[in-house]
Amino acid sequence: MNSSKISRRNWLKKGTLTLAGIAMMPSDIWANAVEVAQENNSPFLFNSNHSFNEFTPPNTFEPELKAILRANENPYGPPPLAAKAFQDEVFAGNRYAWKTLNNLIEIIAEKENVKPENILMAPGSSDILEKVAMVFFQKGGDVISADPSYMSLINVSQSVGGKWKSYKLLPDSQHDLKAMEAAVDVNTKLVYICNPNNPTGSITDSNKLKSFCSKVSEKVPVFVDEAYIELSDNGLTDSMVSLVSEGKNVMVARTFSKIHGMAGLRIGYLVGKAETINKINEITRGGMGITGPSIKAATTSLQGEDFLNMSKSKIAEARAYTENYLKQKKYNYLPSQTNFMIFEIDIDGQEFLKQIYSKQVGVRAFTFWGKNWCRVSMGTMDEMKLFTNAMDEIFA
Repeated sequence: MNSSKISRRNWLKKGTLTLAGIAMMPSDIWANAVEVAQENNSPFLFNSNHSFNEFTPPNTFEPELKAILRANENPYGPPPLAAKAFQDEVFAGNRYAWKTLNNLIEIIAEKENVKPENILMAPGSSDILEKVAMVFFQKGGDVISADPSYMSLINVSQSVGGKWKSYKLLPDSQHDLKAMEAAVDVNTKLVYICNPNNPTGSITDSNKLKSFCSKVSEKVPVFVDEAYIELSDNGLTDSMVSLVSEGKNVMVARTFSKIHGMAGLRIGYLVGKAETINKINEITRGGMGITGPSIKAATTSLQGEDFLNMSKSKIAEARAYTENYLKQKKYNYLPSQTNFMIFEIDIDGQEFLKQIYSKQVGVRAFTFWGKNWCRVSMGTMDEMKLFTNAMDEIFA
């Protein structure tokens, strides 16, 4: 057995990442957590008394699945022109890609109305989340976020000595901004907002959030994770990135994994104050982890809107179909503005996964707020019909 694999397993078993939110970590760490849980016959991916956990899926290889609806991927990507650019750039793979990376940074800076020194590139936005956590929580401190939320930054902050102060979402699934603002004190190192939120798919009112970020960032840095914002109803209109150009101590992360359909190509970026970018760069070199072909693919994808518009339209169509199905079947679901939906299931989560995987459909199942939930990513319409047919057979 590969020694690096053993090392990762031991790391997980020892509990370096100390919350069940491992379910929403990057896919490679999630896959290792799954393997460990399966080997130990654990019903959960993480043994914890915490109320938030993920159920262990069956030991099923992806080629056996007809509908892979568990990682919030865009089923239509990468864009054809971006894929062609990736292929062409492979032949320049003997050279470092600093020139093409700098070109992409300039394009992104112009798009976001900031300067190049306000941009940090990385292999995916999860990589940025983890690097920010390592830099900001070396000497401990608190991170404030919603519960539930995407756990990558939170888990890494805890692994290096930080503490998580969580605040349950409001009844309409928006962030409880008042409670989060009131919680800021001398121990707070960072406020983390995932908007739209994962795993709930909900979005917080942009005017309220902008006011919150503007005010709170005068006291502590605010990190806004916008991985899914292009898929929301208002799209980039609801972004917080304008606060950076206003000089606010706000960081905004974006990714090419979702609407751009390039999850496997690993590329994302952070927009923030130059001092913040420099602080992170003193410890880590984000751009070094991105391949030249991925840079070319991202650059090409930014130059056209047709693929993005098509993706958003088709994903919205699949989401409307799924929402209508859940409404007809009287499932309690949370309204989503992303490429996934989450809803309550009146069955043990592990048993549910066993049954739906047996029908060659892969989804995720969680427990939080004292309830069991299924989170289903939006696939093609054919994949969504496989999902709803499987649900009908399970809950006939």
